[in-house]
Amino acid sequence: MALYTENHARMAGLFAPGGLEQGSYVSSVGDGLDVCLEVIEQHRYTTELRLTYAMTDPLTGQPDPSAFLRQYHDARQLEATHCYIGRRWQDVLGMYPPPAELVGHRLKMNTFLGKWLQYLAERGHGVATLRHDREASKKLQKTA
Repeated sequence: MALYTENHARMAGLFAPGGLEQGSYVSSVGDGLDVCLEVIEQHRYTTELRLTYAMTDPLTGQPDPSAFLRQYHDARQLEATHCYIGRRWQDVLGMYPPPAELVGHRLKMNTFLGKWLQYLAERGHGVATLRHDREASKKLQKTA
């Protein structure tokens, strides 16, 4: 749980998503690797997010890397619920993995998330570089 707490602190300091309205946001620092943050849902105690780069996997057309996140405001936790880095977890572990294997996979995802958030902060991404992407937000609303 300490890892989830660290990830919450990193995300809160980086983009403060708890205060963002539902929609898509882009952070650009001029390095050609824009970061996309989608606020999928805002609830009283949680925020559902997707963090990715503005690039897609040539085989699937999906953003890659991509992490779906759940931020727990009251518990101050941020959890990567699933990631897409070339393959889905079911492709890696199978449909019914042993519990220890699933826990290990979740640990890897959340460790990856922590390193990614730290990297983004080091590159200069943050609230000051984040802008609302109204066109992407309209597309997100249509698919919801």
